[in-house]
Amino acid sequence: MEAEIKVTIHPSVSSKMRDLRWWIHIAMYTVFILGGQTAGTLLGRLYFQKGGKSIWLETLVQLVGFPLLVPLYYISPAIKGQANDHYRSNKPPAIKLAIVYLSLGLLIAGYCVLYTIGLQDLPVSTYSLLCASQLAFNAIFAFFLNGQKFSPYILNSLVLLTISSTLLVFQNDSSTSVDESKAKYAIGFVCTVLASAGFSLALSLTQFIFQRVLKTESFIAILDILIYQSLVASCAMVVALFASKEWKTLKMEMEGFELGKVSYCMTLIWTALCWEIFAIGSLGLIVHVSSLFTNVVGTLGLPLIPVLAVAFFQEKMDGIKAIAMLLAVWGFVSYAYQHYLDDYKNKGSNAHKVSESQEQR
Repeated sequence: MEAEIKVTIHPSVSSKMRDLRWWIHIAMYTVFILGGQTAGTLLGRLYFQKGGKSIWLETLVQLVGFPLLVPLYYISPAIKGQANDHYRSNKPPAIKLAIVYLSLGLLIAGYCVLYTIGLQDLPVSTYSLLCASQLAFNAIFAFFLNGQKFSPYILNSLVLLTISSTLLVFQNDSSTSVDESKAKYAIGFVCTVLASAGFSLALSLTQFIFQRVLKTESFIAILDILIYQSLVASCAMVVALFASKEWKTLKMEMEGFELGKVSYCMTLIWTALCWEIFAIGSLGLIVHVSSLFTNVVGTLGLPLIPVLAVAFFQEKMDGIKAIAMLLAVWGFVSYAYQHYLDDYKNKGSNAHKVSESQEQR
């Protein structure tokens, strides 16, 4: 009879291995978000700078990559689990889900159009710095919809991000005064701020829906929302593209693109892929951490874009932009630190409850 050999792994070693895998996943999803967002934004600006003019087409390519998420229903390990099984057997009525997907999809279509107008009319460095205001809007909407409190760090973040955005109103950018009219600059400025507000509203509404309507944040529920809201938004952009008759000018636009027809197609294709990589990263962080943390990570990447815009588009980084960028980073750090304190407090509270339950036993 052969001797049986049993290998016992110490619980602390197993826990460390799980923590390491968790951090690897977080790092990978963070790279997806930062890389996808940065490359997608710069490619969008390249499209307009080299002769692209269709707002509807540029918005559509930001949304149309959602079919790449469908295989996750079958191949992702996160598809298994009690939370997903419970969601499948206790889904809300179809009409309620349809209203949720339709509302979020139209909201996303709206703020994506506003983002595209801002990207068309503003220097990409100014555009990205204005996008940082989404954290301030997120704090406001989270206060009303998600019960988030205004701590001193959150208030500090609100003030800094507001000042950062306000400074950009007074900048005297030579690229704007020559190539862009003051009216276009004003339109781009307002549209970008409104788009940031719309993005933050959608994020808070999504969290509200998970808490009050779906009552779960299972992988299947998150994947359903990402796919169906993107489907609604994409359909809205297709309707707008044909209703505006811009589709008739796309062939002429492609032929007149400064970098050539192949580059025109590749710019649009890579824009779609980059934003879908961003979506996959967002999905991963929402599942592993939270939607608010996902927003914070996305905002972290915004100060990178002005630096790259100087290198790729020869935009000037004047004093006002530099100060606005530093204030935006400061606001981000203040906001992120508050979430660190909240997370630390929650972990301490959970550990205390566990120790109490063990003592009672």
